[in-house]
Amino acid sequence: MTGSHPHSFTFNSGTFYRSSRFIPFGLLLYALLVPSGLCAAGGPGPGQAKAEKPYALLFGTVWGPDDHPLYRVKVKIRRPEDKKARWEVYSNHRGEFEQRLPAGKADYLVWADLKGYKSPNGKKLQPGEAVKVHFENDERVDTGLHLKW
Repeated sequence: MTGSHPHSFTFNSGTFYRSSRFIPFGLLLYALLVPSGLCAAGGPGPGQAKAEKPYALLFGTVWGPDDHPLYRVKVKIRRPEDKKARWEVYSNHRGEFEQRLPAGKADYLVWADLKGYKSPNGKKLQPGEAVKVHFENDERVDTGLHLKW
């Protein structure tokens, strides 16, 4: 039944007034957070991040013979004692690439794989020498790969 006020409802226990036609913000927020588990007691609280395993970061740039960065060049990475590349990444529009590697003292060989790559000007590119990169622990190491005509 409706009471005398246009936004009121009368139930057995009394009359309730509806203040708005929209769902109260707090109720909406609660409905969104509870299913996602963000309000759960077991999840990370404010200011706490999920513990992440440490890693080393290899960051580099692929340079063309004219000292311009090259896009979409396949970069391969392996340890010196391995025969095949264990990681492959591609350079982005700025010629940059990055790869997470296991943290710890280690050496890696990094080189450009130009098989099937077409340079912007149509000339055939030659890969430069493989670059040796050394890590001591969970750190970032920057390098560059310089290609030739």
